[in-house]
Amino acid sequence: MGAVTKQTLFPPLMPAGRPFRVSNASRSSRKGIVASSLQELISKTLDAFLISAGIVTLVLEEDGTVVDTEEFFRSLDDNTHFMVLEKGQKWTQVSGDCLSLEQNWIEECLPKKKMGVANITFDLYKLNPKDFIGCLNIKATFYEIYSVSYDIKCMGAKSVLRKVLQLMSHAAQITGQFLLCTGTYMLQLL
Repeated sequence: MGAVTKQTLFPPLMPAGRPFRVSNASRSSRKGIVASSLQELISKTLDAFLISAGIVTLVLEEDGTVVDTEEFFRSLDDNTHFMVLEKGQKWTQVSGDCLSLEQNWIEECLPKKKMGVANITFDLYKLNPKDFIGCLNIKATFYEIYSVSYDIKCMGAKSVLRKVLQLMSHAAQITGQFLLCTGTYMLQLL
C-alpha cells in the first residue's frame, strides 16, 4: 500500500530535455531546440522551421547518418548538430570546417588573400546638418597591422569663408612684401 501511495504522490518524472542544434538542408538557418525524445525533437523542429509537411528526415549534420530510432537518439551527446530534410532533399557534404554553403560562410572558410601592402580609406561625414563641407577622415592601414588616421574638420560656411579670407589676406601680404622688396631692389639698381 505504501508503494501505491508513493506512485500516486510522486509520478515518474519525465526525462529532462537536452539541448540540440538543428539546421535546414541549405544550412542557411540554425535553431537551438531542447527535447527529451526523438518525436519531441521532430515536432519542435517542424514548428521552429515552419515546415507544414509531416514527412521529414532527421540526419546528423556532420556525416548524414539518419536518426530514426529512439535508442540511437538517446546515445547521442548534448548539443549534437542535426539537419532536417524535407521530401526530395538530400544531405550534402561540406568541405573543410565550413558550416554553410552561403556566400558569407564560404568567405569565412576560405583563406583570406592579402590584397597588398596598404589600404587607404576616405570617409566624408557631417557632424551637424549646418556644416558647409563636413569632415574628412583619412585612414591608412599597412600590412593589416599598423594604421594611421587623420581627421580634417570643416565645420560651418562662416568658418570656411573666414579661413579662405585669412589665407587670401596672408597671400596678399606676402605678394605685397615681395613687390616692395623687388621695387626697392630695382630702384637701387637704377
